[in-house]
Amino acid sequence: MSAKGIAKFVIVITTISAAVMELIDTSIVNVALNDMAGGLGVSIEDISWVITSYAIANVIIIPLTGFLAEYFGRKNYYLVSMIIFTIASYMCGQSTGLVEIIAWRFIQGVGGGALLSTSQAILFDAFEPQDRPIASGLFGMGIVLGPTLGPTLGGYIIEHFSWPLIFTINIPVGIIASILTYTFIDKKPNEGKNKSNIKIDYTGIALLTAGIGCLQYVLERGESQDWFSSESIRISALVAAIGLIGFIYYELSIKNPAVNLRVLGNRNLALTTIFTFVAGFGLFTSVFVYPVLAQRVLGFTAYETGVSLLPPTLIAVLCMPVIGKLMSKGVSAVPFVVAGFILFAFYAVLSASVSPDVGKWDFFIPLAIRALGISMVQLPLISQAVAGLQPKDYAAGIALNNMIRQLGGAFGIAVANNYVAHQYMQHRTDLVANLTPGSAALTERTNAITQSLMAQGADAATATTKAYAYISGAVDKQAYYMSYLDTFRLIAVFFILVIPLTLFLRSKKKEADAGLAAAALSEAH
Repeated sequence: MSAKGIAKFVIVITTISAAVMELIDTSIVNVALNDMAGGLGVSIEDISWVITSYAIANVIIIPLTGFLAEYFGRKNYYLVSMIIFTIASYMCGQSTGLVEIIAWRFIQGVGGGALLSTSQAILFDAFEPQDRPIASGLFGMGIVLGPTLGPTLGGYIIEHFSWPLIFTINIPVGIIASILTYTFIDKKPNEGKNKSNIKIDYTGIALLTAGIGCLQYVLERGESQDWFSSESIRISALVAAIGLIGFIYYELSIKNPAVNLRVLGNRNLALTTIFTFVAGFGLFTSVFVYPVLAQRVLGFTAYETGVSLLPPTLIAVLCMPVIGKLMSKGVSAVPFVVAGFILFAFYAVLSASVSPDVGKWDFFIPLAIRALGISMVQLPLISQAVAGLQPKDYAAGIALNNMIRQLGGAFGIAVANNYVAHQYMQHRTDLVANLTPGSAALTERTNAITQSLMAQGADAATATTKAYAYISGAVDKQAYYMSYLDTFRLIAVFFILVIPLTLFLRSKKKEADAGLAAAALSEAH
């Protein structure tokens, strides 16, 4: 039943805030790793586990949200998850050791994983059926804002405060959202009362946890551990393969699985998961590659990088409700998906052609095109995910779609890390090969730097050593610059390759109340 007046406004604010808070926490830590490593006395590689543990918990819990909401009751599950997230955020900020913060970060991910899909379902319930695509547009704003706000907010906190605030800033938001949830969000009829009729699929949950958890570990940590030369990566890859194959076989063979994989027999959903995977790949990879390029090569601070992302992202925020309104009037989702993928590919091509002396606002046009592409992809893909499914299958379809988006992002970051490292070595080798000892250009450049340093008071030997170090650093910077541009080109290739598959997407008919399928998730939770 839809909400009215102040109750609807409160539900909109509560659900979107919870979803944004969860998504911010997927990226806010990225800019704080140096400070956290120093504060806890560990290496960067060790502290990066705070990212990995959160991602693993997220990607395990997301496909189970439909089952858990049905078993415990949607409101109860949502409220408890929010409380868990808030308490874990406080404990992360209070942690004084590596193992402690990793454990609480995992628990935070378990609580946060429920906030995305369940927030979406509760938000849809607050709207009349014909207006639910607008609700989907509002929710899409949060999906776009979250990963983008993370680095900005994290950079500001690190610049002006200390790293624990990255976690404890969630506490007031979590407390207020929990109170509003308890007060304004109603339970659905018979919610959580038929628990005795639901058999818990312990085997399926265990296989999913092992398979997805180990796969996420391989994707997140593979590059830093040199992939299959590491024993832990080889073991994790084997467990992931056994777990996922066993999970698929088992879930398809039982009557009441925790995750209903049979819905992938629907061609439209199966195709949509491909597009969602690529969309997740592009969304998370672009948010990863651009900040690293801006800070490592272009010399932007973390805060400057985040600020440069915000204005163009607002374009997507403004477009989401408009697209939702158009879809509620019967406009097909397919043209939006095609246009969005083309725009995202164009953004990647433009980003791959930037010069190394650009300013932070020179990225505005490419990032604005990216924002338009994202806005045209997110909501239509939600609609396409459930187009053609039976109402009882909406929960499984949306849960799988959300999980695939997260996996696409993890896969994209892993590929980007590995690709940058490979291309960096290749470009550096090529650049060094052109620095022939004794060449006139190299000698002239070295002498100029040496003379400049000697004029500042350095002795000849020290000045010469520093001159060669400066040239080596310049080669490194150029090699990284070229490798990041190569990565943007790779992103473009992924988007271009899947565009022809849009020909096979099903376009919903207007008389079937086009756009309603995206909103019907509320009936599934």
